[in-house]
Amino acid sequence: MVKILPSILAANFGKLDQEIIAVEAAGADLHHIDVMDGNFVPNISFGEVVIDALQKQATIPLDIHLMINDPEKYLKNFLAYKPAYLTIHAEIPAEIEPLLLQIRAADCKVGLAIKPKTSFTEIKEFLHLIDMLVIMTVEPGFGGQKFIAEMVEKIAEAKEYCTRNNLAVEIEVDGGINTETAMIASAAGATLLVAGSTIYNQSDTYEKNIKNIRNACSI
Repeated sequence: MVKILPSILAANFGKLDQEIIAVEAAGADLHHIDVMDGNFVPNISFGEVVIDALQKQATIPLDIHLMINDPEKYLKNFLAYKPAYLTIHAEIPAEIEPLLLQIRAADCKVGLAIKPKTSFTEIKEFLHLIDMLVIMTVEPGFGGQKFIAEMVEKIAEAKEYCTRNNLAVEIEVDGGINTETAMIASAAGATLLVAGSTIYNQSDTYEKNIKNIRNACSI
């Protein structure tokens, strides 16, 4: 079954504690948290203070996505929150393998994210070190963007390669997820879907929004 991960970036920060309770009651599987530094991506989101408050309120696991240039400086801090997944980007100006191994050593599932312009071929060498490949289907940094349709081929390529090589790597799709794109992404091989505005910024209830995404994946 596909897992649905509401992106905290789209929540109402004026009542974050209520938002967390509401999406959990609505059927969310994990909370997706984008940490942005204003350098790796042209936006700043939030850091440890917000995550600390979120963790104290949450009763479902956290999926922390580090969109930062220097994750090696902060890995220990974020691992201390014991997230289900901790993801770094393949495009950072640092050696990737030691960071992946550090996450693994902390008994945390290892995620590796790639931007739309990064090919699947470029990260094949790291697949044996990770638990989850995050395929960005928008340019990272801002919520509410349109799904880049050309990324469906990359999702399918990753799924086929991992299956053929017996690699137990989950595929998370992050960006532009709605009922239509959820169906397309899951059919191509995605097993985790990050959705922000489709859940938090619609007129329907969070429960209905999550259910609509989940139902679309079973068509």
